[in-house]
Amino acid sequence: MIDHAHDLGAVRGATERLLDAVGKLDNASVGGASRLPGWSRGHVLAHLSRNADALGNVLRGLPMYASSETRDADIAAGAPRPAAEQLTDLRESADGFLAVAAEPADWSRTVTLRNGVTDSAARVPFRRWVEVELHHVDLGIGYELEDLPAEFVEREIAFLADRFLGNEAVPATGLTDPDGRTWSTGGGPPSELVTVQGPAVELLGWLCGRRDGAALTVAGGPLPALPPL
Repeated sequence: MIDHAHDLGAVRGATERLLDAVGKLDNASVGGASRLPGWSRGHVLAHLSRNADALGNVLRGLPMYASSETRDADIAAGAPRPAAEQLTDLRESADGFLAVAAEPADWSRTVTLRNGVTDSAARVPFRRWVEVELHHVDLGIGYELEDLPAEFVEREIAFLADRFLGNEAVPATGLTDPDGRTWSTGGGPPSELVTVQGPAVELLGWLCGRRDGAALTVAGGPLPALPPL
């Protein structure tokens, strides 16, 4: 059972951590390279702001973005802004998303996301939590995967493992962390099972494309190549 109210509280906490960190950046830092290829920190911040708007649209029953081209253009246009403007936009867009989420609603309804993907409205707050946490890491300003809340790490592993479940391009894969927690993913033949073991944060880093999996132990074949998110 998804607890959207709990997840909205987590979004608030993650957003405050992000705002506090971004508030310490100067213009040169915002213009510097992020950890995402081809994106400055300004691109990441502009994306986070527009994502808050977009997920608010989803909760209102509107298209997430007018189009992929509009989404990309808005990020490109917002990227060069000075630090103070980025911070203001980040705060106001985050507040706007939380305001929409606070309105009375049927959280069991199905909503449409980008590229026609559908999900329960109740999972939208978690999706925003993912954006805030992982892109905070992508900024490369001292917040690492190891700093992510333990609950978030476990739930995002489960979310991503489920995302690749049934994908025949990914071998059947069993994931295990040192605490004995297990997850399954992939869609290849069960007879060709690959097992991947390692700390939860390293499993997450591999699944979300933030780490190459070198810290993981693999048996039954090479570390599977995962489709882009």
